[in-house]
Amino acid sequence: MKLIITGLYAGQVQAMPGDGRPTAIFKTPVSGRMAIGREGLAGDAQADRRVHGGPDKALHHFPAETHARLAARFPGAASTLGPGALGENFSTLGADETTVCIGDVFALGTARVQLCQPRQPCWKIEARHGVEGMTRAIADDGIAGWYYRVIETGAVELGDSIELIERTPAALTLAAFWVLVHQHRPDLDALQRLRDTPGLAVNWQQKLDQRINWLRAN
Repeated sequence: MKLIITGLYAGQVQAMPGDGRPTAIFKTPVSGRMAIGREGLAGDAQADRRVHGGPDKALHHFPAETHARLAARFPGAASTLGPGALGENFSTLGADETTVCIGDVFALGTARVQLCQPRQPCWKIEARHGVEGMTRAIADDGIAGWYYRVIETGAVELGDSIELIERTPAALTLAAFWVLVHQHRPDLDALQRLRDTPGLAVNWQQKLDQRINWLRAN
């Protein structure tokens, strides 16, 4: 898998219009060569560091095709949807949650990054686009994109490639990940294999440990 970066975005914390709460979901296109550090793209920020940012949410990748899918479902937001409008740092064509896997390692410009967890959408999406139900639809369909951790720092610019260089055998795609975790009583062995997938973010390891223990006890 080799993708081309068609959009590169960063943003600073600002007040949500009509709401006033701090947000960094408003990203703008950036140009030139941008440094990638352990906590993300130079010049990018997160408002609520309890749930956004940090090493396991350093970079957010969102498929450009999904914007068109959301615009068709929510025509009232079509004018505001487009690459960069969901708070992502990277936009590409040709890959989505059905084709990328937990633990995948990519060459991203001169950096090396690892897909460590899916994004879980929050209230800021609906506040940003002014439509009800979008956050729930994105969560239900598992189409919020994904996060990378940075395993080797480097730099990137528009037009650089994102190339898959390592995949764990039998790793789950993000689409399969969401199917499994949404099941009422998932297969315990499958859940344990997911929990033990190399590269999975620590917060998901902890969530899965709790669920596995509960299922075993009940």
